[in-house]
Amino acid sequence: MFGLFLKEQSDPDLFYSQLALDSAAQVAQYADLDGATLLDVGGGPGYFASAFRDLGARYVGMDLDAPTDVTPDTYALRGSAEALPFATGSIDVAYSSNVLEHVARPWAMADEMVRVLRPGGVLFLSFTPWFSPWGGHETAPWHFLGGKYAANRYARRHGKRPKNDFGRTLFGYRVGQALAWGRTQPDLVDVVAFPRYHPRWAWWLVHVPVVREFALWNLVIVARKRPT
Repeated sequence: MFGLFLKEQSDPDLFYSQLALDSAAQVAQYADLDGATLLDVGGGPGYFASAFRDLGARYVGMDLDAPTDVTPDTYALRGSAEALPFATGSIDVAYSSNVLEHVARPWAMADEMVRVLRPGGVLFLSFTPWFSPWGGHETAPWHFLGGKYAANRYARRHGKRPKNDFGRTLFGYRVGQALAWGRTQPDLVDVVAFPRYHPRWAWWLVHVPVVREFALWNLVIVARKRPT
């Protein structure tokens, strides 16, 4: 998966199709997807719809941009992650991958995902921490010198603003912030956090302050909504 991230811009079909398959397999370890209604917040292209549907899920994708490449029998909506257009307790699995860092109010988005979950439903939330090697996305590794510097440098070299433009479409959130949210969200139980693309023996890195900010390529928080 590490190598695939370098091809996000040059070969998006390969990148997103493989990422979708990996994502669906990971979620299936924590939730029974057969017959489950799964909300993908920021699902984007239709690759994720196919991967989750192949495992039996009733997939609902939601994005700021109107999807254009999903199959006709796939439900897809346009809306804001900070105010999800779904009833409270209406979703079995709330999923989001690599979207949090693109939202100006990330914890409002995370709270909304919890709100729409049914009691006992599963949350799967992952994002790229700012100080990770890929925190600046296509502007990395220059983001270590500052997000605005990295974005401006990219614009000078390429003659256009980066897709992930710091302060506009990309923001810098830390592992510690996400863990604090997970610990204090009153409606969550069985909260587990781990580095998404690290082997299991390296999961201990999540528990080491400072080191985790630089060592984790991607952080996952998995939890269940508190039963009523």
